[in-house]
Amino acid sequence: MKLNNELYQHLQLGTVIPAHPLALNADRNIDEKMQRQLTRYYIESGAGGMAVAVHSTQFEIRDPEVNLFTTVLSWAVEEVAKANLQRPFLKIAGICGPTAQALSEAKIAASLGYDMGLLSMGGLQTWTEAQILDRVREVAKVIPVFGFYLQPSVGGRIFSYNFWLQFAEIENVMAIKCASFNRYQTLDVVRAVCNSSRRDEIALYTGNDDNIVADLLTPYRFTVDGKQVEKGFVGGLLGHWAVWTQKAVTLMEEIKAYRKKPTASQFDNLMSRGVEITDVNAALFDPANHFHGCIPGIHEMLRKQGLLNGIWCLNPNEQLSVGQLEEIERVHQDYPHLNDDAFVADFLAKQGGL
Repeated sequence: MKLNNELYQHLQLGTVIPAHPLALNADRNIDEKMQRQLTRYYIESGAGGMAVAVHSTQFEIRDPEVNLFTTVLSWAVEEVAKANLQRPFLKIAGICGPTAQALSEAKIAASLGYDMGLLSMGGLQTWTEAQILDRVREVAKVIPVFGFYLQPSVGGRIFSYNFWLQFAEIENVMAIKCASFNRYQTLDVVRAVCNSSRRDEIALYTGNDDNIVADLLTPYRFTVDGKQVEKGFVGGLLGHWAVWTQKAVTLMEEIKAYRKKPTASQFDNLMSRGVEITDVNAALFDPANHFHGCIPGIHEMLRKQGLLNGIWCLNPNEQLSVGQLEEIERVHQDYPHLNDDAFVADFLAKQGGL
């Protein structure tokens, strides 16, 4: 399976891809109405795609007693079909686990009409880099791969520069999401891709929720075979963009406009806003407590807007950390220009009429 040309160009130009959360009720069962409505919110917000069955959707959806992996993938793709979009929209499915599980999930995603698989390398701590690369090659035979550098704090591991150099050479790896939350490791990925023979085929997306704007504005330049090669992050696939998504789309448009016609004043404005966005992310993702409240933090912001009924997670131990709610309230109050409350209110009013 390959990406069609329209989606390939869309991916290469860069877009906003939110990581889709999971809507539950107080009994911790899935709330179909709210789950589907959340998908419609991302579509209406102008996002260029969405990633489903990823970390923000909660990995527990794969547990046999929960068994929601296929369900959430199916509902999301059904809502995209209903929207009858006249623009490209990337449907990305989260894929994880050992090779057999990853292949099974890739086949399910492909059968449902997903365009790419966001392939997590989490949970494979005892595997060698060579074994993980073999796994990537097998999955890439089934579905185009969106690579994923996941930070160790939430189950990822550190990979060598040579790993990413070999990773980039794998046919049908079409993009890499860098969510290392670390400048050194981010640099490894970009330098490896620039030194790869497939550098022009692979789109780089930031997953560094702590550094979104700076990632999107930074040109990376390396000398390769005596010539300078430049590459940068063209878009983002982010848990942070699961909230206030319409404003994320606006931000992406501003960044693209800046790239075409850069000015010092616009650069200063964007960088300053980037610091504000990082402050918001600190409240949402709870780095003060090793990201324990990351998913409930996203849920709380969506609940405040009426896009979720509560912050329940499949794992009852996943709750807001002490003081996190106050931090979420603070950033919501301090940065009113970053939220899309008015857009969401209009969206929900229209949903009431369906």
